Amino acid sequence: MNVAIIGAAGRAGSRIQAELLRRGHSVTAIVRDPAKVAAAPGLTVKAGDANKAETLAPLLAGHDAVVSAVMFLMGDAGSLIGAVKTSGVPRYLVVGGAGSLEVAPGVRVLDLPEFPEIYKAEATKGAEFLDRLKAEPTLNWTFLSPSAEFVLGERTGKFRIGSESLLADETGRSWISYEDFAVALVDEIETPKHERKRFTVGY
Repeated sequence: MNVAIIGAAGRAGSRIQAELLRRGHSVTAIVRDPAKVAAAPGLTVKAGDANKAETLAPLLAGHDAVVSAVMFLMGDAGSLIGAVKTSGVPRYLVVGGAGSLEVAPGVRVLDLPEFPEIYKAEATKGAEFLDRLKAEPTLNWTFLSPSAEFVLGERTGKFRIGSESLLADETGRSWISYEDFAVALVDEIETPKHERKRFTVGY
């Protein structure tokens, strides 16, 4: 497949790029500064701005799927969604956040009193992005939320998949590595199971 990644130089984006290339897919890395992305077989690097739909859309056209790995405070939802729709790409996958996941019916992680204030603005923007996607009448989107701790780690290929609720392991820890998150997202690109839905991944 031919996949474009917006924000391919970041922690999540770079690992999604590596996973796609590992599996033999072609990748277009769209970043502000192409010098931040090392050359690799199967990889094309292009300069692009997540907040300029009119110039982003042509960079996306012709791909089988687009992955958005841009921090929500750094990318405008309207511009990103608009660019994808204009481009005609049939699949849009978003690296989501854990803040909008539920810990009890109707209670989101970001609503908890102990939720760190420093992450509140980003988490709120992520929840708003998800709501914006849910309101799209025809766009084929998928929003993948990590667990509460999104950390540098290893690619194990062993994790659990959930839907709207925060996942935690037997010790109560909610976490996933960037590497295994990338495995879950590329699995979804190759074998769609959550079209027009949000899902989550964790150990």
